[in-house]
Amino acid sequence: MREKTIDYALRATWMAVAKMYNEEASKKGSTMATGFALISIDPENGTPSTSLGPKMGMEATSLSRTLKTMEEKGLIFRKKNPQDGRGVLIYLTPFGLEMRNFSKDVVFTFDHAVRKHVPKEKLDTFLEVFQMINDLIATKKIYTNKESITS
Repeated sequence: MREKTIDYALRATWMAVAKMYNEEASKKGSTMATGFALISIDPENGTPSTSLGPKMGMEATSLSRTLKTMEEKGLIFRKKNPQDGRGVLIYLTPFGLEMRNFSKDVVFTFDHAVRKHVPKEKLDTFLEVFQMINDLIATKKIYTNKESITS
């Protein structure tokens, strides 16, 4: 593809961000997926395991593997949900809380660096465009007709 598509720019940028996050996480023996899970777990009340996947945009099977690894590393523990006997709540251990704080610092450092180097107006436009793309996808306005848009 000679000219870059929007899809290419999104994927290439996200892959660079993911690589950067994984490099930072590896300094503490962790991964980006583990960091996002730690950030998504309520540190005081725990989080139902069923709500973590949608929060993180992760499939159940991938999330199950991530949670199993996190439990083995002593980052989390599980308890039956008192409001739903079939459900499980995920809680952070003290080590999990420490790693959650590390993960938050990594995310905030990235956010701060971008905000420092990108003018506010450009960042506002960037975020507005991303919201428009998400809205197009959510309202199924992209693949609504069978006609090719390249012809």
